[in-house]
Amino acid sequence: MFTSRRPATSPAAALPGKVRRNLRVVVAVIASVMAFLTATIMLGAYFPAIPKAGVIGAVLGGQYPFHMAILALADTLLGITAWRSGLLRWGRVLTTVTTLSMVAALTIGGIQFSAAQQAGATASFGEVFSQIAYPDTHPDTTQVYATRDSQTLKADLYLPRHSRNTTAPAILLAHGGGFHTFDKSDLRGTGRWLADHGVATIAVDYSLAAPGRPTWNTAPQDLLSALRWIQDHADKYGIDTSRISMGGMSAGGTLAMNTAYRLQNGTIRAAEGPTPTPPASVVGFYPGTDVTQMWKADVSGSREAAELFTGGTPVQYPQRYREVSPTTEIRKGLQRTLLVVGDRDRSARPETIKSFAASLRADDVDTTFKELPFAEHAFDDAYGSLTSQTSRQILLDFLTKGT
Repeated sequence: MFTSRRPATSPAAALPGKVRRNLRVVVAVIASVMAFLTATIMLGAYFPAIPKAGVIGAVLGGQYPFHMAILALADTLLGITAWRSGLLRWGRVLTTVTTLSMVAALTIGGIQFSAAQQAGATASFGEVFSQIAYPDTHPDTTQVYATRDSQTLKADLYLPRHSRNTTAPAILLAHGGGFHTFDKSDLRGTGRWLADHGVATIAVDYSLAAPGRPTWNTAPQDLLSALRWIQDHADKYGIDTSRISMGGMSAGGTLAMNTAYRLQNGTIRAAEGPTPTPPASVVGFYPGTDVTQMWKADVSGSREAAELFTGGTPVQYPQRYREVSPTTEIRKGLQRTLLVVGDRDRSARPETIKSFAASLRADDVDTTFKELPFAEHAFDDAYGSLTSQTSRQILLDFLTKGT
C-alpha cells in the first residue's frame, strides 16, 4: 500500500514568492523616490521661499505642471500597486502623497490656463508637450548690422509674409544672459512666432562683457546701430518705421529699455553715424530695472553680471551704474511700455517691476504691467508652456495695438 506524501518544498518552488516580495519592495522604493521628488517640486512651486526646493519647484512646477501631473499619476499607480501587494501602510502613504502632488500640479496648470484665456491666448496643449525647449526654427535672413573692433555684430530677421505695398510693425529684441553670455538664437522661438503673426522680429547680438572688458558703454551703442540699420533697411524688409519697438529679455531687457529711454530723453547719441529715431515703444520681459539693486541682491549671478557689465562695484563706478539703469531715465514723455514678469521670479522681483511700472505711470507714461502665475525667471525658455504661450500673446497684442 502506497502512502501519499507532500513533496518537500524546493528552493525553486520558493523562488516565485521571493521574487514577488522583492519586486513589491523595489516598486515601493521607486515610488518613494518619485513621491519625494514630486512632493518637493510641488512644495517649492507653491512656497518658493523654501531653500533649494523653491528654486527647482518654481522652474519645473511652473513651466511643466502637466508633465509633473503625469509623473505624479504614474507614481500614484505604483503606490497603489505597493498597497495591494501587501505593503499597506507604505502604499497608503505613497498613494496619498502622490495624489496630492498630482492635484497640486493640475491646479497650477488650471490657473495658468485661466491666465492664458484672460490674455486671449489660444492655448495649445500639443505645444505644451511637444515644445519643451526652443523650437527648431531658423531666421529668414541673418545680416551684419555693425562692426566693432573687427568683430561683426549680426541680426537674425524673422519676417512676416505680407503683400507688396504693405508694411508690418517690428521689434528689435536683445537676448538675456547677464550681459556676458548667450546669443540671439535664444530668441528664435519668439521671433518666428511673432513673424507668423505679422510682426517683423530682429534678434540681435551685442558686445558681451568679459573680465577686464566691460560693455556698459559699448552695448548701448550696439543697439543704437542695430536700430539705425533697421530704420535704414525698413523698405527692403517691409517694416513700418513708425511702429518699431525695442525690447529684450532679462539683461537684454535692461539694456534695451535703458537705451530706448535715453534715446527718447536725448541723453545718448550714436558714437558713429547718425543717431536713430527713438523707437515707438519699449518692452521688458523680466528685466533688471536698477543695476545697483542687481548688485546688492546678488541672486543667480546678478552681482557678477553687474560687475562684468560695468567693470566694478557701485562704490567704484556709481555714475556707470546710474547711467545703465532704466530707473534713472524715468520722466514724462517716455514711450509706451510693456513689462512682463513671473510672480515667482527671484531675480527680477515682481514687486520691483510693479513699482517701476507705477513710477512710469506717475509720470503719465502709458504702461502695461503683466504678472504671470507660477512663473520663474526666463519662463519662456520652455517655449510650449502655457505661460510662454500667454506671454507671446501679450507681446503680440502690445505690438499690434491700434493696427
